[in-house]
Amino acid sequence: MISHKLSIAPMLDWTDRHCRYFYRLMSAHTVLYTEMVTTGAILHGRGDYLAYNEAEHPLVLQLGGSDVKAMVECAKIAEQRGYDEININVGCPSDRVQNGRFGACLMAEPTLVAECVSEMQAATKVPVTVKSRIGIDDQDSYEFLHTFIEQVAKAGCQHFIIHARKAWLTGLSPKQNRDIPPLDYQRVYQIKKDFSELEISINGGIKSLEEASEHLQHVDGVMIGREIYNSPYLLAQADQKLYQATTPVLTREQVIEQMITYVDQHVASGGKAWHILRHMLGLCNGLAGARQFRRYLSECAGKPEANGTTLKEASLKVNFNSN
Repeated sequence: MISHKLSIAPMLDWTDRHCRYFYRLMSAHTVLYTEMVTTGAILHGRGDYLAYNEAEHPLVLQLGGSDVKAMVECAKIAEQRGYDEININVGCPSDRVQNGRFGACLMAEPTLVAECVSEMQAATKVPVTVKSRIGIDDQDSYEFLHTFIEQVAKAGCQHFIIHARKAWLTGLSPKQNRDIPPLDYQRVYQIKKDFSELEISINGGIKSLEEASEHLQHVDGVMIGREIYNSPYLLAQADQKLYQATTPVLTREQVIEQMITYVDQHVASGGKAWHILRHMLGLCNGLAGARQFRRYLSECAGKPEANGTTLKEASLKVNFNSN
């Protein structure tokens, strides 16, 4: 049974397998999510969209789609590949997602979401969860959210991750939808009160482990996104602060040493260093030399010859005792 006290949000173009491996070094317990992967990519794509490193567990596949048959097939594949959970995306507001009839627009179709959950769970033993907004467009009353949760829960979904903003499906870009609609944490808290038997996680605008602890007084789990990506070392104390772990906190230097090895292995197998190092730009934020660290990686990590030494050279710009 996974503890969802803390999880990292699925972020398109960000939370790939290299990013997740980097995060797992700093926290053994935080739940990691893939980027959203569409059913079409899994069933018809040419690449392996489900590849991951065994170290990444606990790991959730976030799935985008609405065709019940395709969702079931992908759930079976995810189970075979060893994913710990499958999460249905009912929160992304982009035009591309809407055109595919999935993401946030599915909040208006709770019966369809419920059918996906029911059929996917009947076909596999992997838990199926749902990530949604608190509403869409003018359908943003508490009653609308309550009805959505109620119908999907009846189909067997036991864990909902709720981004505490509504989504505007027209008029705002996905980026604007992450900032402009106001946060309403109280609405998510009320859902937990009304559905005490369900596991409810909250997402949106959470910037520290201290804030996470405050939310955990009201809900079961906290999901953090951009703040972790911009300041990933925040994760290093998650196990101790939220999971009461007694394992020592890795220093930034220790994280870098392990990532040097990982980068070199990736490059040796034909990969590019930048695929990994782009996720590490914010690792030294708050330390003297952090700007030089970012600049060096930005300028050098994309070069054909870049490897683990590039990361080592960048680290020499930092005073690790300055915090």
